[in-house]
Amino acid sequence: MSLALIAALPFLGALLPGLMIRSSRTTCAFVTGSVTALALLMLGLHAPAVLRGETVQTRIEWMPALGLNANFFLDGLGLLFAGLILGIGLLIILYARFYLSKQDSMGQFYSYLLLFQGAMVGIVLSDNILLLLVFWELTSLSSFLLIGYWKHLPAGRQGARMALAVTGMGGLAMIAGMLILGQIAGSYDLTVILQERDAIQASEWYLPALVLILIGCFTKSAQFPFHFWLPHAMAAPTPVSAYLHSATMVKAGLFLMARMWPALAGTPEWFYLVATTGLVTMVVAAKIALFKDDLKALLAFSTVSHLGLVTMLLGFGTQSAAIAAIFHIINHATFKAALFMTAGIVDHETHTRDLKRLGGLRKLMPITFTIGTLAALSMAGIPPLNGFLSKEMMLEEAAHTAWAGQAWLMPVFATLGAVFSVAYSLRFVAHTFLGPVRNDYPHNPHDPGFGMWAAPAFLALLVVAIGIAPMPVAGWLVDAAAGATTGEALHAHIYHWHGLTPALWMSIAAVGGGLVLLGLHAGLMRGWLATPRPEAKRIFDGIVDPLAHFSRRFSQGLHDGALSRYFAIATFAMVAAGGYAFFSGGHTPGTRALTPVDVVPVIGWLLLIVSTCTLVIVHHNRILALVVLGVVGLVVSMGFAYLSAPDLALTQILVEVATVMLLLLALNFLPKRTPMESKAPRRIRDAILSGTAGLGIGSLIYMMMTRDFAFPSISGYHLENAKTGGGGTNVVNVILVDFRGYDTFGEITVLGIAALVIFAVTETILRPGPANNRLLSWAQEHRHAGDRHPLMLVVATRMMLPVAIMVGVYIFLRGHNLPGGGFIAGLVVAIAALMQYMASGFGWTAARKRVEYHALIAMGVLIAGAAGVGAWFAGRPFLTSDYGYVHLPPLEEFELATAMIFDTGVFLAVLGAVLLALASISRIAVRAGEEVSSTPYDIDLPRDRFGDR
Repeated sequence: MSLALIAALPFLGALLPGLMIRSSRTTCAFVTGSVTALALLMLGLHAPAVLRGETVQTRIEWMPALGLNANFFLDGLGLLFAGLILGIGLLIILYARFYLSKQDSMGQFYSYLLLFQGAMVGIVLSDNILLLLVFWELTSLSSFLLIGYWKHLPAGRQGARMALAVTGMGGLAMIAGMLILGQIAGSYDLTVILQERDAIQASEWYLPALVLILIGCFTKSAQFPFHFWLPHAMAAPTPVSAYLHSATMVKAGLFLMARMWPALAGTPEWFYLVATTGLVTMVVAAKIALFKDDLKALLAFSTVSHLGLVTMLLGFGTQSAAIAAIFHIINHATFKAALFMTAGIVDHETHTRDLKRLGGLRKLMPITFTIGTLAALSMAGIPPLNGFLSKEMMLEEAAHTAWAGQAWLMPVFATLGAVFSVAYSLRFVAHTFLGPVRNDYPHNPHDPGFGMWAAPAFLALLVVAIGIAPMPVAGWLVDAAAGATTGEALHAHIYHWHGLTPALWMSIAAVGGGLVLLGLHAGLMRGWLATPRPEAKRIFDGIVDPLAHFSRRFSQGLHDGALSRYFAIATFAMVAAGGYAFFSGGHTPGTRALTPVDVVPVIGWLLLIVSTCTLVIVHHNRILALVVLGVVGLVVSMGFAYLSAPDLALTQILVEVATVMLLLLALNFLPKRTPMESKAPRRIRDAILSGTAGLGIGSLIYMMMTRDFAFPSISGYHLENAKTGGGGTNVVNVILVDFRGYDTFGEITVLGIAALVIFAVTETILRPGPANNRLLSWAQEHRHAGDRHPLMLVVATRMMLPVAIMVGVYIFLRGHNLPGGGFIAGLVVAIAALMQYMASGFGWTAARKRVEYHALIAMGVLIAGAAGVGAWFAGRPFLTSDYGYVHLPPLEEFELATAMIFDTGVFLAVLGAVLLALASISRIAVRAGEEVSSTPYDIDLPRDRFGDR
């Protein structure tokens, strides 16, 4: 259970910064950091067992029939990545506290950050590939929010859209690949899949599954030709860039390749696809990085290059290459996070990231210079720093790997990539910190306070410590992670001196070549700028823009706002499907006997038909049509009651009342009468459509009701197990809060979203504007009654309110055994509260409101969700309820069910949603500049000469 809690903590903690949006920046950072630190502490408690070679598992059944379970496991690889995600995340939280300006919403930023952190932790801990895919897509969505955090920057919005499009496309491919893999292995559990290497690689579906999964990995880790999205994501705030490039997002693809290594690696297909892609990415991105003048752009392409390096090592498929890949993942996380934070400090203090406008900062910013230099030299692979060690290991592997029988190809191109890496790393230091002090900086530069440089300084110390003593500091973690990657116990041997090996000469050549390129950089830059070359973003836009244009035209043609067109399309599809079934198969009469009919339902059905026809005839008169509509709803409710469905009858009546109130409010902003439709062809068309749809639906219902189902009805199961399984005799309520509680949870979530959308729309309407002013002016033209708040109505509604609340509580408490429940109780209380708005006016009621309706919705959904999560702690599936009997003298023994907690959430969500929706619409009547009386009476009292009433 603790592993599930580690994955859930960031998601739960994401609520806190948002709720503390008005708190101080330090408090917000402290709360966010505490959530991450707690998750890191819980992870650390499992570290000793993992380092002993054990695997920690948490298994929670969720949807076992579909193979979707909330299973988590922790081994050496998961420990490494989860530690990086949470550990560097903690440093990013500290850094962001001092980096972001006072105008930036700290609560919103930290909420996005924790959502992203939770998605990443979920990926590395998941033991179910379906659950992993859910977290995988969550990283794309949450990174979209982070990259586009500065909404006022067009580059940020474009970068966020590009990242979401590319990684989302890869995610779709990965879904297909994972489903194929699960079918081959016969399970969706990773621990099972990783044991089915022979069966997977012998399958004819191995190559399609491999290609699809690698597309997902390559897009997420910005491998060529999908590398372009990551540099464009640099428009995000620097803390986001540091987090994405060092420990999260792009590392997700590397993690999944390492995780799938035991099942997919070791074949020629794996080698040529993975190793070749990594090598090309490493060289191409390193070359581009050398010619970037923007500090963050240089670092972004360097990240792509180093991701290619790790991908290439994983593609080699050997144990020593796996050790080198794992070690470089650690090293890259340390020096790259430090470098991005350094770049952020330079930008923060000088107000520029342009290398052409920098230089000479060594004397002005000595602390930043020291941190940045150590990290950059490590990225270049200069001894005795940690980057040198993993670069040597990479070159050693490349020196002994042939590509298509060519032994020279891998060493040469790997050395070329290392040459570019040295050059751009040294350029980062030289063009930022070295040289004479300038007198034209955009802002007077100086070292920041301790809070901003503490995090990169700690990472720089790690760079040095791992470089000097790699085995004591990081060897144990490399052994555990590499062993989990290959599935065999491994022992790394990481030392500075291995003799005069090919890797040493390749490294010397890389440093020498990098120094030469740095010296020739000015001339090379002129040639680079003068040479035409394809731009990845332009190619991306050339593909995406026509697709977007086609989609827009298609959507506009299909969704043109005409209800008749929507209805016609749906009717045509229904008739086509029904006609195909009718003419292609048997259509014998049903075997079920028809229910006897007496006079009461006949009268009710006739009344329903007459009311509906009357509604069609008088629909031009809005008020009269609304009255007839209420009659239709009442007859339907009576029908439910006659057919022994009292819960449905109660719900229908209350929904009708709420709907009538909603429509009454909406009528204020519509013409008093519907314009007459004068074209006969249009009326004939609509009549044909309506008749076809009505006859089709009626026929379908008749055919379904008179035939037995292919599968046995589940109603018998519900009737037999409502009391023993759910603890209630009201089967409908037990279904809603227990058997089908997940459906109910989704419904209250959708209901809350709908209410929030209504609130957003009404807020938009209240903003000044020509269209909004015209809309509001229609309501102003209506004449008000002389007594807008009748005294009798005011008194009656206020006396009814406590009674209605008691009735609501009574209906809520009896709902598990008798007609009632949280949904009906929520409607009862909501209608009583809405009557206060109608009787006493919006201003008087709103002034006495003690709780925000948004909060009621949030509390309801959270309580319902917490009731479902609570079942996990008992080792039972999500939203499984339990019950027991309590005896409290002098009361008789009574029953308590955990479903009551869930029903409480339903009650609050329904209450908040109905009140927010209807109160938002009624608020339109209160405009800016109008005086809202503190009493519910419009009585103009005379003022004395001092202005007092």
